[in-house]
Amino acid sequence: MSVPLTLLGLLERGPSHGYDLKRDYDAYFGQGRPLRYSQVYATLSRLARDGKAVAGPVEQGAGPERRRYIITDEGVADVEKWLAEPAPPEPDLQSELFAKVVLALILGKHAGNYLDVQRAAHLQRMRELTEFKRQGGTLDVLLADHALYRLEADLRWIDHTAARLDMIARTVQGQS
Repeated sequence: MSVPLTLLGLLERGPSHGYDLKRDYDAYFGQGRPLRYSQVYATLSRLARDGKAVAGPVEQGAGPERRRYIITDEGVADVEKWLAEPAPPEPDLQSELFAKVVLALILGKHAGNYLDVQRAAHLQRMRELTEFKRQGGTLDVLLADHALYRLEADLRWIDHTAARLDMIARTVQGQS
């Protein structure tokens, strides 16, 4: 996920302080991975440097100094372009799961044991996500469903691979 473009998208709603952008980012997109304030302000500085946003004057108040950031026309164009482009299909062709199975087989180890442990980890994560869905709002359900569907696909792959371990082992060990 592109943090700069996501912050620009949030900024397109109207001028905002970094604090407000962080709060909204974390509420919508930061489940389990909230942004650090330093990351927000460093990103806003780069966006301003690159002409995608403009930093307003320092506003004095009861708390720390604040600036409102405003998206520029160039920033709006970047957000529109980003929203119109498809996200790269995931996962990558070379996943860690795939690499561990193949490497275990190359080394003559029991990849089935690894697949069993991985299956258990996936099922545990699915239970956690299901509970998260029960307690969450509409956006939480949408986010959890996305993760659950990806885990289900991994589980199908794990089962398919486990059923063919002997054949795969012969292939990677050069015994086709």
